[in-house]
Amino acid sequence: MTKGRQHLKLVTEKLNSKIAEMSTVIEEVQKDIISMNDYYWENYTEMDQYGYEDFDNRRALVTQVNTNEENRLKLHRLKKMQGAPFFGNVEFLYDGDEEAEDFYIGIGNFAEHAGSRPLIYDWRAPVSGLFYDYDKGAASYEAPGGIMEGEIISKWQYKIRNNQMIYEFESDVKIDDDILKQELGKNGDVQLKNIVRTIQKEQNAIIRNTKDKIMAIQGAAGSGKTSVALHRIAYLLYHDRERLKSSNVLILSPNSVFSDYISHVLPELGEEHIMEMSFDLFAYKELQGIVADCEDRYDHIEKSIRYADEETKERYHWKQSQDYVGAVEGFLVLLEDELMNFKKFEYRGFIKTVEDIVELFYFKFSEHPLLMRMEAVMEYIIDEYETLYRRSFSEEEMLWIREWFMSMYETMDVYEIYNQILEENGWPTLPNVPQEQRSLAYEDVYPLLYLKQRLCAVKSHKKIRHLIIDEMQDYSYLQYVILERMFSCNVTILGDRAQTVDDEPQDVLKFLPKIFGKHIREIEMNRSYRNTLEIAEYASKWTNVSDITYLERHGQPVEERYVASEREALEDILSHIRLGQDGYETAAILTMTEEQAKKLHQYLKKHREDAHYVNRDSSVFQKGITVTTYYLAKGLEFDQVFIFGGEKENAFYKQFRYISATRALHELYVYDM
Repeated sequence: MTKGRQHLKLVTEKLNSKIAEMSTVIEEVQKDIISMNDYYWENYTEMDQYGYEDFDNRRALVTQVNTNEENRLKLHRLKKMQGAPFFGNVEFLYDGDEEAEDFYIGIGNFAEHAGSRPLIYDWRAPVSGLFYDYDKGAASYEAPGGIMEGEIISKWQYKIRNNQMIYEFESDVKIDDDILKQELGKNGDVQLKNIVRTIQKEQNAIIRNTKDKIMAIQGAAGSGKTSVALHRIAYLLYHDRERLKSSNVLILSPNSVFSDYISHVLPELGEEHIMEMSFDLFAYKELQGIVADCEDRYDHIEKSIRYADEETKERYHWKQSQDYVGAVEGFLVLLEDELMNFKKFEYRGFIKTVEDIVELFYFKFSEHPLLMRMEAVMEYIIDEYETLYRRSFSEEEMLWIREWFMSMYETMDVYEIYNQILEENGWPTLPNVPQEQRSLAYEDVYPLLYLKQRLCAVKSHKKIRHLIIDEMQDYSYLQYVILERMFSCNVTILGDRAQTVDDEPQDVLKFLPKIFGKHIREIEMNRSYRNTLEIAEYASKWTNVSDITYLERHGQPVEERYVASEREALEDILSHIRLGQDGYETAAILTMTEEQAKKLHQYLKKHREDAHYVNRDSSVFQKGITVTTYYLAKGLEFDQVFIFGGEKENAFYKQFRYISATRALHELYVYDM
């Protein structure tokens, strides 16, 4: 029996024993909790009058509940390791030692007893870096006690499923291309796969980076940038458990389907779910009370594809640009005077002159946002009055006083002030209608939000200690300025300039240092692992990016077909879809517009029960056939992809074809009429 098989047998026995032991402990503690709870409710009325006994009983109950929650978490992590407890081994000889040590690497740590030497090391442990970063020969890793140096005697890779060794081999190279091809050549899934078995050296350097506060990752389609970002979060959570919890991490996700697609990665790695949010949804919530409704990014894309003229595009780009930010800042300098109509305050012999109020407004409280400054002036004067006269204002008096002070503003309506900025800069203003009738075009959502942030307080997000921004190429200069004002935490930004949903590619790395500072770490990931070479060659025709290298995995040629009608295309698609037990898991029909996706789905669902239409309101990524637009498919991957629609003259056509093609793992079909 090989060394790996012997260790698998040992670990399986110890792991199963530990799981049984932990299950028994949880069951016994749960019985204690029930007993303590019953005792408390039967006797709490007779507990001592000072409450000491009551307090002690409550504290003991809470302690047991917390203990069992911790036990359940440990049990959950152990069960995650069942079936495939490890995937790698490094035999390492420390400098000065005579015997080498074996380090088996898996998805989590496992030791038979607390304090004993681990039988399996977590892939995030310092020693595991030997597996990812070195071949045989001299190697080192950074431990808490310093740099540990030595020599790698041998390295092994394993594939274990249901506690059975599928394969094992000694490898000079960490993860060779044969293993990558085998792992990446599998069928697509409804979940983004964790990559702990196939992390590459350049990916490992990003995952284990704890020094850079702001990291921007420019990665080609299929380079694994989203996986790397999520594994980096898992690594940081593992190494900084005292300061960083799952609840301290937020990912800005493009849509709910993508959120569902990636939601399983961290739990698979032994961590809890992290919060996910659409920036558009956040903006909409922030603007409630100013407007009734807002368009989202997908409304904007659809309008741009169909009928955007040059003036509309120019107006949109100005409103998202550094020039707009400059225009707002210049406007606010003048607004401080033009917005105010100062008056003397007099109440029951207590007087504050115009000069007194001006002094407070422009000097004492000058750091307060403009529309919150008079609130600070009012509270200062109220405190002075109550201290002087030793009496408090009634609720009715406070309402009158607040109304009186706020009346010194010509307007407090951010919407009206935004219209003044538009007018000053020569752009059409928004309709002058009541709040309940205001519906914002997407081009005005973030300009209005930025103005609100400058005039009012920026909501604090101190709880968030790490922010992930995915699809970075789709965020404008203005959106990054807003995000920088909202979050003062560490940030991981990732995307692909070639996958923009705008009509022209945008390289945000050119302006990010202006917003986040010069110390932003920029990283390029130019090796793609997703597509076959045939698909990659087709996709490259639609982009100017030329420095991408591909894993040499071959598949069938891309099939380009001309059809006379949508019906002919769909009939041909149906004849080529291979899903089920002997085929693939996922297929996608991708269109340029929402209207066309709806139309194709209406036809398709008459013939296939497993056809799912995905729109901006969808929240689940399912097996079977997905019918959706190219921009909603970003970040996802499918075994088979069928591209249909689009006009070659359209400014978005190249992006449509490139993004759609790079979603395909194994087979790509392209239909033109």
